[in-house]
Amino acid sequence: MEQFRNIGIIGRLGSSQVLDTIRRLKRFLLDRHMHVILEDTIAEVLPGHNLQTSSRKMLGEVCDLVIVVGGDGSLLGAARALARHNTPVLGINRGSLGFLTDIRPDELEVKVAEVLDGHYLVENRFLLEAEVRRHGEAIGQGDALNDVVLHPGKSTRMIEFEIYIDGQFVCSQKADGLILATPTGSTAYALSAGGPIMHPKLDAIVIVPMYPHTLSGRPIVVDGNSEMKIVVSKNMQIYPQVSCDGQNHFTCAPGDTLTVRKKSQKLRLIHPLDHNYYEVCRTKLGWGSRLGNTGGD
Repeated sequence: MEQFRNIGIIGRLGSSQVLDTIRRLKRFLLDRHMHVILEDTIAEVLPGHNLQTSSRKMLGEVCDLVIVVGGDGSLLGAARALARHNTPVLGINRGSLGFLTDIRPDELEVKVAEVLDGHYLVENRFLLEAEVRRHGEAIGQGDALNDVVLHPGKSTRMIEFEIYIDGQFVCSQKADGLILATPTGSTAYALSAGGPIMHPKLDAIVIVPMYPHTLSGRPIVVDGNSEMKIVVSKNMQIYPQVSCDGQNHFTCAPGDTLTVRKKSQKLRLIHPLDHNYYEVCRTKLGWGSRLGNTGGD
């Protein structure tokens, strides 16, 4: 397995718990004689760290491994920045869910030591790239590890749009919006909207309408290499928004076309050897345990 020497640390700002965990992680890595590099924004709130710092954009060029301390949202932001460098990412959970950041703070030293010793699993998670064009000219673009969402923004009105997959017309819809999610994002916003849970190894994308104004509007799962085009109706009076992972936003106008496809670079997500996707689902989604087991539903 790949050996890591130059370790980057990214942390969620505004949390004393995150800072405490980063301090522990820093001490542990230095005791292991690792070269530790802090993201510059987190370095500013850790005075006296005496470590090399780097922008998030450059971390992928100088690190063999980046450890994210925070929640899944923190890892989503890191993934979009690091995927282009093929830099492995490991998550320590200081958020609420932890689908992506799966090391608990109380097991930090043990689990990170296993990874540094070469005992880990690697998953390749694909991202989506979204582009909005107006009269043939690109006016906005973004990447997403979880999902690309077309929604009405602050308006309470429905959106009208047409869906095309690989150049073929699928349907026209009137709905509160549309979610296009990767398998990684199938347990996020798409799940709340009634979409299916997709195993991360699937090469597929799910298209989930949000509260469609028809009883036949159902999620559809398509091949991961599909190109999806969403044409916003010219007859609308509102300007819908496109959100990538709920973090990057840009505005559409009536008649604009949103194109979504798989991004060529993938995220290399590191897990401890005992990582179990179904156990994560059981724990995070409240699935029942075996009948007769203590704590079963």
